[in-house]
Amino acid sequence: MFCKLKSAFKLGLTGMIAFGLATSANAQSVQDVMKERGLSQQDLLAAAKTYTPTGVKDEYYVFSSGGQSGHVIAYGVPSMRLLKYIAVFSPEPWQGYGYGDVESGRILDEGRMRGRKITWGDTHHPALSETNGEYDGKFLFINDKANPRVAVIDLKTFSTIQIVPNPIMKSEHGSTFVTPNTDYILQATQYPAPFSNKYVPLDQFNEQYRGAMSFWKFDTKKGKIIVKDSFSVELPPYCQDLSDAGKRISEGWAFTNSFNSERYVGGFGKGNTKWKDRLPHEAGASSKDTDYLHMIDQKKAIQLVQQGKFQKINGHAVIMMKDMIAANALFLIPEPKSPHGVMIDPTGQYITVSGKLDTHVSVYDFNKMKALIDNKEYEGKDPYGIPILSMTKSLHGQVELGLGPLHTQYDKEEGIAYTSLFVDSAIAKWDYKNLKLLEKISIHYNVGHLVTAEGDTVSPDGKYLISLNKLAIDRFLQVGPLHPQNHQLIDISKGKPMQMLYDMPFPLGEPHYAVMIKADKLDPIKRFKKNWFANQVKPGREKVERKGNKVTIHSTLIRSHYSPEIIEVKVGDEITWHLTNLERAEDETHGFTIDLYNIHGSLEPGETNTFKFKADMEGVFPFYCTEFCSALHLEMMGYLLVKP
Repeated sequence: MFCKLKSAFKLGLTGMIAFGLATSANAQSVQDVMKERGLSQQDLLAAAKTYTPTGVKDEYYVFSSGGQSGHVIAYGVPSMRLLKYIAVFSPEPWQGYGYGDVESGRILDEGRMRGRKITWGDTHHPALSETNGEYDGKFLFINDKANPRVAVIDLKTFSTIQIVPNPIMKSEHGSTFVTPNTDYILQATQYPAPFSNKYVPLDQFNEQYRGAMSFWKFDTKKGKIIVKDSFSVELPPYCQDLSDAGKRISEGWAFTNSFNSERYVGGFGKGNTKWKDRLPHEAGASSKDTDYLHMIDQKKAIQLVQQGKFQKINGHAVIMMKDMIAANALFLIPEPKSPHGVMIDPTGQYITVSGKLDTHVSVYDFNKMKALIDNKEYEGKDPYGIPILSMTKSLHGQVELGLGPLHTQYDKEEGIAYTSLFVDSAIAKWDYKNLKLLEKISIHYNVGHLVTAEGDTVSPDGKYLISLNKLAIDRFLQVGPLHPQNHQLIDISKGKPMQMLYDMPFPLGEPHYAVMIKADKLDPIKRFKKNWFANQVKPGREKVERKGNKVTIHSTLIRSHYSPEIIEVKVGDEITWHLTNLERAEDETHGFTIDLYNIHGSLEPGETNTFKFKADMEGVFPFYCTEFCSALHLEMMGYLLVKP
């Protein structure tokens, strides 16, 4: 056993295990632990590869969608330690997001759709801002599938700064994906629907229901989507799925795949008022052997907008299909039915598509596709007049990987890719240039997406892969019928077999996709700078002002008191309360809440928040700091006295 441990040490065991081998007594202690817990040498090696000693930081950030929580989840790799839930589409009390402060209330109000305030989201596909096809660590984008919106997260503060609703979509899935210099954020529909907000019967599905690809213009200096400079391209009523922007040789093109090119609308099941005796939707939508990969010439689309060749629908510029076709800017290519994902390799030449109902992964060659377009060599047209390229002439080749292929990410090693196999519950490593399967590793269980380190950029890192599994079943302690999902960390170091390192239960939402970025590319602030906030309250200038029934309070917070601590108002007063955290020490956050008023704020060092509410209840209302900010945190409180 000692020889085995010594061998493991040579393989790279560090930390506690290495120390434990220093003497025979300690080596025996390690043996005892192994025996007691039933651990193998391989288990110890995996533990050492993920163990991150106190004070040592991770090599990578992962940003994962939070599914139905409406959040984004940040964690570190290789430790797999959770770092933060970033509030986006849903109120989040710990950060005081959506609980009374004006700024977060304004951001959530931006996300209104058809006048309705929506306080949840179904986050799916995060994307990091890029410069020349490389992650630059400045911004993170995330979509809401349920209520078609796109949000912008500032990675200086790890906080949401903008939410933009899509005025023509009724659902979406293929977003957010960015162009190589983050000029545009792509957003594609999922389920076809009329662009108008009016009722249109399903009898008119083929004529009036549509898909779309939106191009949201992003200003990297302002950190904002510029809505007036954004536009959409009308697409057929197929269910558009995942998308990607071209890079390097394919830069300037956008791609999205689809399912249900059958345009089947379902109607199965008792209780349908009109559609009866029909197949279930999934059967009708999977009856053909192929669906369509959409190919959009983004540069020509921009030119059409500049030439005014668009229609304004709900105040949004939409280029119609007929104009895209006339400009030779929109094409379709058959792809295996019911695909999930269109992934472009680091060179921009090879495009990988997986058909969920096919055991093969198809590799398309952009050069071949572009040559067909340049020569106007088409197989025909779809019912809407869009030219169709030959699948066989567009393909580089196909590889049989296993059951239920879904999503692909790339390795640092040229030509190497990894694809998730949902039905097989496995990850396949394969060579997409030489078209051969290299290796498989089992996961637990039913993987959806996967992510490799910077695996969708022009220069992936390799090293780590995370399998984003949909089911956990027997992996963790039971927490009722609903299990956590399981993110499994896998070592994909060059020249070694893939090795499972870590199981991480996800206790929130249903994560779908994630992105992984080198930690040293981010530069989050440690405190807010002075004078960043218009309503900042300076020490010594605290006050309470009254103008009629409008009361403005200027407060400061510092360990361990508010100033002022006692505030008297009258029932019916309209309160505007500015609070500034005067701390300069790192991580000295203060909270703010008022009993019964459903208000909570989290103020980081140097930050100012403003709260507006009506004092509509007579009584005595303590307010206090919700953070454990000091030894006297319980004493950090005051009274809001509301007189009749």
